[in-house]
Amino acid sequence: MTSILSISKLTKTYDSGLVALQGVDLEIEKGEIFALLGPNGAGKTTLISIVCGIVTPSSGVVRVDGHDIVREYRAARRKIGLVPQELSTEMFETVWATVSFSRRLFGHPANPTHIEKVLRDLSLWDKRDSTIMTLSGGMKRRVMIAKALAHEPEVLFLDEPTAGVDVELRHDMWSLVRGLREQGVTIILTTHYIQEAEEMADRIGVIRKGDLILVEDKAELMKTLGKKQLTLELQQPLTAVPPELAEWKLALEANGCELTYTFDTRLQHTGVTSLLRRMGELGIAFNDLRTRQSSLEEIFVDLVREQREGER
Repeated sequence: MTSILSISKLTKTYDSGLVALQGVDLEIEKGEIFALLGPNGAGKTTLISIVCGIVTPSSGVVRVDGHDIVREYRAARRKIGLVPQELSTEMFETVWATVSFSRRLFGHPANPTHIEKVLRDLSLWDKRDSTIMTLSGGMKRRVMIAKALAHEPEVLFLDEPTAGVDVELRHDMWSLVRGLREQGVTIILTTHYIQEAEEMADRIGVIRKGDLILVEDKAELMKTLGKKQLTLELQQPLTAVPPELAEWKLALEANGCELTYTFDTRLQHTGVTSLLRRMGELGIAFNDLRTRQSSLEEIFVDLVREQREGER
């Protein structure tokens, strides 16, 4: 695959001495959806702001479709659409006017057909003559996306795209993002909603204290770092986990009617077979069993915890 965004040894230290980014290397492939996860203050917004030309890097190289963001600023910036966290737009303008103006800002000639398509895709066509101030929060968020798409960018940054919107609109946004990807747009999003990344992303990046600690294919990440839980529904409840089963570190749940075993999928021998054998020897019977894979949220929490413990 061809990289449409290439970031090499990117650093940013603010005048206050805050180190926001430290040596970030990242390649984003054309047409993928990439989710950048990290706690508040991790450097997500700084990274996006540098690529979009809002913040000046301290060192490093960033290229968008081969264009250096410093030496070829205009060419690079024309490739990018940005939907920031903040809802900042002219409240007294109409939807049509503000989206059309965004297109002209990038030197593109007027194209009413394209603006109409964008507004229809975002369910804004019926609101085209409405002023921004009369719209709901969710509609204002859609207008921000429409502005970012007005100049037909090849790379779209979504900084917390569904912050503050209801569940129904969030799912609408997910459908929209998938549709944009089908049209060839590369999507990079930051989010606090782990479900959002798990639902949409092809690859996941985890950033903490300005350091990109992990970049991995989503499916591979969950396969490699995820844990599984085996829950056994017992025929007879237990008052405590038998000492003979202590090595499996089982959890007794559901008023003693369930035993839960958490194991690492990376291990060659997970211990499941030996656990079931030992339970049989002890005469502990079960009616049913079920397994559950760790969610991306649990993996993310574990990654950050491991990183913190490694710093101690």
